Amino acid sequence: MKIAVSGSRGLVGSALLPLLERASHEVHRLVRGIPAGDDIGWDLKTGEIEHEKLAGLDAVVHLAGEGIAEGRWTAAKKARIRDSRVNGTRLVCEGLAKLERKPSVLVCASAIGYYGDRGDEKCDESAPPGVGFLPDVCTAWEDATLPAVHAGIRVVNLRIGVVLSTRGGALSKMLLHFKLGLGGIVGDGKQYWSWISLDDVVQATVHCIDADGIRGPVNGVAPNAVTNREFTKTLGRVLRRPTLFPMPAFAARLALGETADALLLCSAHVVPHVLQESGFQFQHEDLESALMQLLR
Repeated sequence: MKIAVSGSRGLVGSALLPLLERASHEVHRLVRGIPAGDDIGWDLKTGEIEHEKLAGLDAVVHLAGEGIAEGRWTAAKKARIRDSRVNGTRLVCEGLAKLERKPSVLVCASAIGYYGDRGDEKCDESAPPGVGFLPDVCTAWEDATLPAVHAGIRVVNLRIGVVLSTRGGALSKMLLHFKLGLGGIVGDGKQYWSWISLDDVVQATVHCIDADGIRGPVNGVAPNAVTNREFTKTLGRVLRRPTLFPMPAFAARLALGETADALLLCSAHVVPHVLQESGFQFQHEDLESALMQLLR
């Protein structure tokens, strides 16, 4: 297959590209800036995309977007988070919709931030969006794929959870503190963290490309979400370190502002109903085995 991937330098994209290439797919990167070789250029500021290079694609994976976990959410940061996702996705989808020969499938990243703070409620793909900045962004992000949907392209909105990897993401930021024995629960520790290993989210992306019956929202999370307390104790056990230094909610908010509520204190117990029903086989269903493979 001829596949284009945006966000190829990010955590998920950088793992996905070599996997697709090993499977003998012809892979092209969608890049912002000056494209090289077979890269496809697109520019969010000017609203331009190399339309002629989109011709002949069989599938597109759109992962690009401003990182949400780096720094406080200033007004400018929030605008970049929203615009990079919503406007960027719309630009790509409108370009695909104009093609005479359209790709058969678009897998577009979304996030479990769609559900907002839901306490102990279990959320499958049919659950409505939550309330707040991230749910609003995710809703608009998914709506931005509608030009592709209306053009007859099969669109999958992959709502990705907390991706576990030592190469980036939440786990890599936590490791130093935990290895020094300075880790602990955040807030009351009762909030659910819905996680997925990097290997599984990459394989789930490929599964969504290949499975013709999958369309619409898909929760990219492992089957067994855990509370922050469970996550903390499990990580400490795997590292053989104590976890005696909690971070009170007020301290998290003081350090990170609104970001703390949205990413650390928010509870989202998300279940991967569509992946399970479609026969996807998770490599890592429980947190401890996933962490042991990553960290030992």
